[in-house]
Amino acid sequence: MPEVWRRCFFAAAIFLASPLPALAVEPTPLLLAERYRDGINVSDYLISEKLDGARALWDGRALRFRSGNPVPAPQWFIAGLPDDALDGELWLGRGRFDELSAIVRRKVPVDAEWRRVRFMVFEMPGAGGSFAQRVEKIHATTAALQRPWVQAVPQFRLADAEALRRRLDEVVRSRGEGLMLHRADAPYETGRSAALLKLTPWLDAEATVVGHISGKGKHSGRLGALRMEMPDGRRFSLGSGLTDELRRRPPPLGTAVTYRYRELTPAGVPRFPRYLRVRDNP
Repeated sequence: MPEVWRRCFFAAAIFLASPLPALAVEPTPLLLAERYRDGINVSDYLISEKLDGARALWDGRALRFRSGNPVPAPQWFIAGLPDDALDGELWLGRGRFDELSAIVRRKVPVDAEWRRVRFMVFEMPGAGGSFAQRVEKIHATTAALQRPWVQAVPQFRLADAEALRRRLDEVVRSRGEGLMLHRADAPYETGRSAALLKLTPWLDAEATVVGHISGKGKHSGRLGALRMEMPDGRRFSLGSGLTDELRRRPPPLGTAVTYRYRELTPAGVPRFPRYLRVRDNP
């Protein structure tokens, strides 16, 4: 074999044996909620509970997180799902987000854990008609599947803002997150839209971890607080709501974190911020 061919042969062999670089995953465009505002006509909306889970999209072929990455679900969990897209929440129940998050992020799914997970469907991306019509299709589709872990999120109507506040109080007292309001006449769209509103008794936002502050007293030798940076560059400390596990193994720098707060101070930083979770973007 001529030397030039020999070199080409070995170069090709090395290239084929090398792992290919991972392709970038594009986030899936989805409908995102704005915050509820006083003065709307509540009767124009279909209302559901805001579920404390991990958002997931069945695109007709694969179950994906909001980031676009595949959900490592067991094959039986997604077997038989329709060709139509389904947008929903992987959910265990009220107040069980951390447990749910651990289950759905395992690279090797554990069947016994996934038997407790439900895929709660609240939208059919790309489907025609109004949201009220899509809700009817969601109920028909999930019922036809005959898979008890795939369910339609219950939707209901309320007469006015007073009834809405009463329902919110009931949900929060039962450890629920809040309520979602979706205009009954809205066509399907993506991006942040006033067609979908979220109502909670607190405000929430996201910031990036830019530092770890050492603890003092009972937290000596562990994390005392996270140093956070808001999208506009303002920084604040986040110590409330951190579990013992987080204080032992804090989120790394660059991690996006969701936190809750009551209001912004005159300086534009959150008042009484409380850690909620690492952003649901696996």
